[in-house]
Amino acid sequence: MRLFSPRKVLLPVLILGCLGLVIGSLSAWAANLPKEKEFRIERSMSKQAKACIMCHKEEHPGLFADWANSRHAWANIGCLDCHQAEEHDPDVSKRHFEQYRRDDSKWGTPEYKVPVATVVTPKDCSRCHPDEVTQYEKSKHANTLEIIWKIDPWLNDGMNSDWERASGCYYCHGTVLEQDENGDLDPMTWPNVGVGRVNMDGSLGSCSSCHTRHRFSVMEARKPEACGQCHLGPDHPQIEIYMESKHGDIYTAFGDEYNWNAAPGTWTPGVDYRGPTCASCHMSGSGGVMTSHDVTERLSWEIQAPLTVRPSDFKAFPAETNWKEERAKMQKVCTQCHGRTWVEDHYVKLDKSVEEYNEVYFKPAKAMLDKLYEQGLLDKSKFFDEKLEVEYYELWHHEGRRARMGTAMMAPDYSWWHGFYECKKRFNEFMAEAEHLLETGEPAHIYENFPNAGGDVTRPAILFGSKE
Repeated sequence: MRLFSPRKVLLPVLILGCLGLVIGSLSAWAANLPKEKEFRIERSMSKQAKACIMCHKEEHPGLFADWANSRHAWANIGCLDCHQAEEHDPDVSKRHFEQYRRDDSKWGTPEYKVPVATVVTPKDCSRCHPDEVTQYEKSKHANTLEIIWKIDPWLNDGMNSDWERASGCYYCHGTVLEQDENGDLDPMTWPNVGVGRVNMDGSLGSCSSCHTRHRFSVMEARKPEACGQCHLGPDHPQIEIYMESKHGDIYTAFGDEYNWNAAPGTWTPGVDYRGPTCASCHMSGSGGVMTSHDVTERLSWEIQAPLTVRPSDFKAFPAETNWKEERAKMQKVCTQCHGRTWVEDHYVKLDKSVEEYNEVYFKPAKAMLDKLYEQGLLDKSKFFDEKLEVEYYELWHHEGRRARMGTAMMAPDYSWWHGFYECKKRFNEFMAEAEHLLETGEPAHIYENFPNAGGDVTRPAILFGSKE
């Protein structure tokens, strides 16, 4: 009689177990190896459209990868759907026609020739997104180049150079796109994705300001960093203010858990995200408030202006809104997460801060500035070439904005230390120097050698007419 041997039974089991572990490890290792991403055209598309995709895949792999991972690609929307133009269009790229005379690419032959525009504009986007473009073109974003030409002394007095503007001011506010004599985009105006860009087809703005090409991601536009590209720094530090606030703190802690890719119009507080971003409050749908690409909506104060006014009273760009209705919309957004008392008391605080800024700081400073001009103690021919003009400007443009915006977005350090505290310092220095001029009757010193002034003071004819 043969006795049962556990050793003989266990040995094969152990061998099989070890082999399983090895195979599993090899499978996991192989799964983590880098793989070549592939995009296959499986649905109907013209040969010209296919040529665009395949050529850009070879020439610009980063651009291609961005597009291939986009919703546009999933929907079979290719290069031509956005870039195709008519031969007579003013923004047709002449340089691109040279691509069809190449001998080093099978895609660079005349059979694929089609007119394209380098710049994709809101007018192009409106073919598929008409509501969004209609809303956007009413907003301050789309019209911001006109706004700054109406109110900005840097432009109107030529106190900076054309290239300082091109690399700074216009990068966010937008340029008036132009082509040179060779049909290439003028480097003074391009590259540019400013929100108020004036395009050669007559449309205003650039959708890729927020949905950067060629991914055009709704996730990207929902994140505060998209707005922080322009809304930052000493004069309008909204991104810094937001990150200091409780909203920003929640985003920092839990943002990686948010459902950023929810379909447009369905992104829901408490379901897809815990704390709001800029887009949540100012644009996205929430509760009974509909999504809008008009960032002028939901505003009850124009807190970036020198004197805080209602949006409909902002002379440079009067909003076609009723501030009470828009405040009610914003409060409905707030009450998705906050109680009614919390929301109403916050607005009481905002209104009182606005009142104190207007009455205590701005109005007395403006009255003093006007008095100095009337008595010839300040020269009115140019701005920024005298110290008190700079002091007055920064009182409202820097500290005054930070105080108001910090209060509006619940960031106490910006409301006080970067805001009203600095307002007091600036106000006292301004008033002391102004009183000295009045007492002595001695005109203020003019900075004769003001650096790098001389920018063109001609307002864009396309916005203001040739007479301007």
